Amino acid sequence: MFRNICAPAMLALLLPVMACAAEPKPQSEEWTSLFDGETLGGWEMIKLDPQNDSTWAVEDGVLVGRGEASMLYSPEGDYKNFRFRAEISINDGGNSGMYFRSEKGPSFTGGYECQINSTHRDPIKTGSIYTRVHVYEELVPPDTWFTQEVEVKDVDYRGKVVTSITVKVNDTVLYELLDYDRQYESGHFAFQGHDPGSVVKIRKVEVMELPSN
Repeated sequence: MFRNICAPAMLALLLPVMACAAEPKPQSEEWTSLFDGETLGGWEMIKLDPQNDSTWAVEDGVLVGRGEASMLYSPEGDYKNFRFRAEISINDGGNSGMYFRSEKGPSFTGGYECQINSTHRDPIKTGSIYTRVHVYEELVPPDTWFTQEVEVKDVDYRGKVVTSITVKVNDTVLYELLDYDRQYESGHFAFQGHDPGSVVKIRKVEVMELPSN
């Protein structure tokens, strides 16, 4: 008799736990588009010299940057921990950069720059973090679409908080950089217009925000 009375009571106690366990887990992080494929909405060009002949436009669903030195900024920010990727093409002899945790202003040095360069005379090629880790091999031919991605997060490394930057080109991990100085702690995304001979094309720009560690 004792067993018959307790079994329903135990079942009543277990049901809430089982119901709780059956609830779906929160969704994982998702990619958010920063380019609508039609307009420059959400982006702002800043020339390094106000007199520069620089242009950024949308042509056939693609962001295209030409002309003298400029930066195309996303005013959204401040991004801190994230994955940031874009589908990019750079012309033969062209040069550009994919910026993150960037300050907003007329400068090539106000944030981390992931280089975009196949055959420009600058020997520092696509996949480099400029002035920090340099790739000298041509990873992607000019006028070829490729995906460049960075994962950026502050992590505890042996008792010290450092900025970890992992770089991928076409889903291949090139390296992980640890910035012990954490030079740029948060900021904006941007693309570089380098010089009159450079034409950079971008057809997808996405960010996935990551939780703080």
